[in-house]
Amino acid sequence: MPHPLPHVAGVLTTAQVAQTADAIARTQLASGAIPWFEGGHTDPWDHVQAAMGLSAAGRLDEAARAYEWSRSAQRDDGSWAIRYDGEVVTDAHVDSNFCAYVATGVWHHWLVTGDRTFAETMWPVVERGLDAALTMQRDDGAVVWASADGRLVSEALVTGNASIHLSLRCGVALAELVGAGRPDWELAAARLRHALDEHPGLFVGKPHSMDWYYPVLGGAMSADAAGARLDERWDDYVVPGRGVRCVTPNNWVTGAETCELVLALDVVGRADDAVALLSDMQHLRDPDGSYWTGLVYEDDVRWPVERTTWTAATVVLAADALSRTTPGSGLFRGTGLPLLRDWKVETPCPL
Repeated sequence: MPHPLPHVAGVLTTAQVAQTADAIARTQLASGAIPWFEGGHTDPWDHVQAAMGLSAAGRLDEAARAYEWSRSAQRDDGSWAIRYDGEVVTDAHVDSNFCAYVATGVWHHWLVTGDRTFAETMWPVVERGLDAALTMQRDDGAVVWASADGRLVSEALVTGNASIHLSLRCGVALAELVGAGRPDWELAAARLRHALDEHPGLFVGKPHSMDWYYPVLGGAMSADAAGARLDERWDDYVVPGRGVRCVTPNNWVTGAETCELVLALDVVGRADDAVALLSDMQHLRDPDGSYWTGLVYEDDVRWPVERTTWTAATVVLAADALSRTTPGSGLFRGTGLPLLRDWKVETPCPL
């Protein structure tokens, strides 16, 4: 049976989504790694994001090859390097979010395919990756963003922590699927959510739009709080007809951030705003189906001059979420994931 393809009426057709998936697949290396663009480097987080786009668009063999690269490239301690050029490690340091995100990707691929063998094969990879990330969780619940030369960097970032929160939820769901309980992950996620919700001062503030909407994507907020958060800085980041600023106050809109906000809007049920934003960012689409990373809109200049696989993948994921096409379309809405608001911190909170 043909895999159903996402589409959004008046914005993207199924043929266009297929073309975008083809653009991602063309960039994939023989090893299964998916670099940022042809000739570019690979990082483990954006590689997984690109694999998720392939899964949502029915390119299941290519997606499975991508996850096989994640499995084969994982180091003995459960981590990955931050950067690979081809198969050569060019930055050996560790990013906590990069380690955790494989759980989100594997859970998404399981939702799309129902392939239990795949989930069971990837389970040890997910388990080691999340455990590696949690070696960087502080006593206050926040997770520091990186380890360099064996030393933890002290700063914790909002975006990375919100993404790790989602990955922990996906990890717990996978643990239940394969019959391996990880209550310690539940506790770690509850502590992390408490830090995000109640103690924002624990995190290094950044002017990036990701810090604005990612707590919504990570499932770390109630529906009312999520909606209020998106309203609060809407005018700071959303440029009508263009998309979403990557960072204030720069007049630079980026496709991936725009589509991630589309996903966040879908989480809170604001479909009209989400469809409008997905439409607004189509000026970044190339005739071959790939997507330019961003545009300095006052100068009408594309910058950086690259068409990134993770931008293309996030377009596909946004289209899938809005169209409810694949069984993975509800990933960011929390379909099949435990509700962490029902989990309790059983040990005294250090905050």
